Amino acid sequence: MNKISLSTLILFLTGILSYGQNPQERTIVHVTGSVFEKETNQPLEYATLVFTPEKGKNVTGGITDEKGKFDIAVPTGTYTITVEFFSFQTKTLAKQTINQNLNLGTILLDSDVQTLGEVEIIAEKSTVEVKLDKKIYNVGQDMTVKGGNAADVLDNVPSVTVDVDGNVSLRGNESVKILIDGKPSGLVGLSATDALRQLPADAIQKVEVITSPSARYDAEGTAGIINIVLRKGKVTGFNSSYSLTLGIPENYGISTNVNYRAKKFNVFSNLGYNYRNSLGEAYFFNYLNSEDDKTSEEFRDTENLRKSFNGNIGLEYFLSDNASLTGSFLYRNAPGESNVKSDTYLYTIPTESSREELNEEDDELMEYALNYTQKFKKDDHKWTIDLKYQDNLEDNQSFYNEYYTVPTNDFIDAEKSYTNDTQKDWLIKSDYVLPLGDKKQFEIGFQANLKDRSTDYKVYEYIGSTYVLNTDISNLLQNNENIYAAYVQYGTKFKKLSALFGLRMEATDLKVDGQETVEYPDLNFDKKYTNFFPTLNVTYELSDNENITLGYNRRIRRPHSHQLNPFLSRTSQTNIFQGNPDLDPVISDSYDIGYFKKWEKVTLNTSIYYNYANNAIQMIREASGEYINGIPVIYSRPINMSNEDRLGTELSINYSPTKAVQFSNSFNFFHYSTDGSYNDVDYSGENFSWFDRFSTKIKFSKKSDFQLSFMYMGPQETDQNLRKGMFSANAAYSLDVLKDNGTLSLNVSDIFNTRSREFYSYFDDFNSFAKMQWSKRQINLNFTYRFNQKKKQTRPAREDMNGGDEIM
Repeated sequence: MNKISLSTLILFLTGILSYGQNPQERTIVHVTGSVFEKETNQPLEYATLVFTPEKGKNVTGGITDEKGKFDIAVPTGTYTITVEFFSFQTKTLAKQTINQNLNLGTILLDSDVQTLGEVEIIAEKSTVEVKLDKKIYNVGQDMTVKGGNAADVLDNVPSVTVDVDGNVSLRGNESVKILIDGKPSGLVGLSATDALRQLPADAIQKVEVITSPSARYDAEGTAGIINIVLRKGKVTGFNSSYSLTLGIPENYGISTNVNYRAKKFNVFSNLGYNYRNSLGEAYFFNYLNSEDDKTSEEFRDTENLRKSFNGNIGLEYFLSDNASLTGSFLYRNAPGESNVKSDTYLYTIPTESSREELNEEDDELMEYALNYTQKFKKDDHKWTIDLKYQDNLEDNQSFYNEYYTVPTNDFIDAEKSYTNDTQKDWLIKSDYVLPLGDKKQFEIGFQANLKDRSTDYKVYEYIGSTYVLNTDISNLLQNNENIYAAYVQYGTKFKKLSALFGLRMEATDLKVDGQETVEYPDLNFDKKYTNFFPTLNVTYELSDNENITLGYNRRIRRPHSHQLNPFLSRTSQTNIFQGNPDLDPVISDSYDIGYFKKWEKVTLNTSIYYNYANNAIQMIREASGEYINGIPVIYSRPINMSNEDRLGTELSINYSPTKAVQFSNSFNFFHYSTDGSYNDVDYSGENFSWFDRFSTKIKFSKKSDFQLSFMYMGPQETDQNLRKGMFSANAAYSLDVLKDNGTLSLNVSDIFNTRSREFYSYFDDFNSFAKMQWSKRQINLNFTYRFNQKKKQTRPAREDMNGGDEIM
């Protein structure tokens, strides 16, 4: 819960006591209404209402809910009513005679910026909050991600895991849709893995995990949706924060968040620059019958340097009390380079070789967004329009050369490649929400997402004394994907039962055009398909702090652009990836039953979920039968091969034994099975796996905190691969300085340097083992200074970029 002061708790106790006195002499009536911020017309959650009787000493009262509404039972009589909220001027309603049920309407509060520096806040937001339709991870409360990036943030979110390659999974499923402020965004990038590593953690306010999305959301992502909400100031006047990070290995960053809010407009910005050099390593070997019977070994050291600038500037203009227009511009420039050095030992023919590879990349993004919001007189009645355009460019140059070191120093091979990847996106979106009385709601909307992507890939081989274009591998691929969507949903609440029904339609027009290949002499695909996605979310309230939820939704996983590209791309001469333009989308059905219970010091959230996917896409690895310098050549390609079943259970517990100590644990256990074959090879299999994340936060004093977290990802096995378990631990300490305007924090990521990916692959003629570590232990020192901001200021930001399923 947001900040609840000691006076509020005393208020409740006195109210309860007064209610119990002389019931035969009192008639209980209900006082209802809502509390809003005057300037922005935003609801204020946890505003306090105090009813002081004209005669007598028994005080009663209550607080507002998420929509700013209140419903308070009071005995009949004459009262002075005061309405209070942190950093706002108190409003007093004197001599209010209440003889029957009374609706006070909408009470508007004026902000009081001066109180920001005077009021001591007793309670602060927990790191993880559990809502009826989502889990919310508050980034500002997690010290272990200071100086980190979005991938570090997501790796601390319950139900979410990020492997060493940067792949994001939700409940163990990598088919997850990532949104920024409730919409598709270029910040996710052409490569979501790289893009998330370039988005600084300081720019993120919170992360929402939605495992049973309603019809309002994109149907993409069979596992669900992760919504990253960026910071945008809401406090009146000028306020800002500045952050500086120093790290080992090299990690230097500076960022600022500046906001100025006046009566008619709000200017906001997030700017940041980061210089980061990540050191990694990898180890591979092939063997026959046992690991002692090795045929080859490879040792690899990597150095990944990234210099990234992120800027987001916007203006929100209040056309009237109920209408606003918001425009923003986002720019990212993230040049980088990586150096990879590999030493290979071949035992079948005793030789040693060395390979050096240099990659240079330039990533530039420009995104323009415009939002219009029109609110009406009735609460929750609104209409929104969103327009967004993005232009993303990624240029990559790779050079490598390879030579023998034993028995001679002979040259083996050299190669260079160039990749030019461009994507232009248009997003048009509109949503209309209409309340039907106090307990019902109707919503309708549409969306068009138009993508135009081009990939130009050229490979030059060193022949004789010059580089020659390899026309068999070089290619140009055009990929156009247009998705048109419309949805309708209806929500209702009857006593303790709430239900939200929805239906979404998405029509996809996909075109793939490229050069001819041996396998695809006419590489010109045009696929059109229309799908319907029903959704259902039901909540039954056992009490104010206990409920049962039921969710069903149908979702889709469309092939990514690189999965459709049939041209060969090589991470080395013996590891080749080839896409498949014949891939079809995957349709999944998901069911979820959840239970939520909140006690005074404990919050419990658990669920059982089942997911069935038809015609699922699976990555297979095949030995080609070819050998280069005695090392087998392995092809990896995606295919529509199998049906997938995933049955699991999830348990999240937050426990606060005292105000100074918090514990949280998130546990997920699931059974995963596939059924399918390819090229007369049976890839069917089943597997049990699990992961657990535990963290504790200890407040040593009002100015210092300590946080420790552990994560373990259990082993996972298929018919062809075995991935070993992985353990990691993080720690952080923070100290408030400069009269609480500054915070100094020290965090260590991957304390024991154990965050690596280890897996075995099994083939007919040989087996292989790989161990990869993207980055080693990281130590960061971060200093943050706030101007007109409080570290623990937790006034709720009511701007729900997606509207939210209010009826739930």
